[in-house]
Amino acid sequence: MGDRGCQTQAARTPATGDLLSAMKFADFHAGQRITAGPYLLSEEEILTFARQYDPQWFHTDVTRASSGPFNGLIASGWQTCAIAMRLVADAALHDSESFASPGIDHVKWPAPVRPGDALSLTATVLETRITRKGLGVLRWRWELHNQANEQVLELEATSLFRLTA
Repeated sequence: MGDRGCQTQAARTPATGDLLSAMKFADFHAGQRITAGPYLLSEEEILTFARQYDPQWFHTDVTRASSGPFNGLIASGWQTCAIAMRLVADAALHDSESFASPGIDHVKWPAPVRPGDALSLTATVLETRITRKGLGVLRWRWELHNQANEQVLELEATSLFRLTA
């Protein structure tokens, strides 16, 4: 993805327009929604990612993909997850107290991502809690939609935060 992140529209607070990155754990609450994007995905990005990480023909061969089951080239689902991660990092996690994730509870790709798609993120906080060891635990759902508002990714993940004063 390289420098593509600079082309995203990071989430901003409604009142001030300030970027929501560098958020502290205390800034998150259940029901909160964070939005970011769009991220414009090019054919070249799809091909480059797929050649390196997911070299299946429907991600790497434009000609063959045109007559394949998706009627054209599609992005790897893992690239879709990486784009969501970039948008979340730009919108909320960059320079925040977040330091790790124990994993993803589930991931779904309900529709393919195609060259030229403009992907927008909605991250919804499902739960926040503090462990006995003093770590913040954030469980949230990330959704990506394309320019037609068609959902192309849904995942639920957990993030860990070191609590600072």
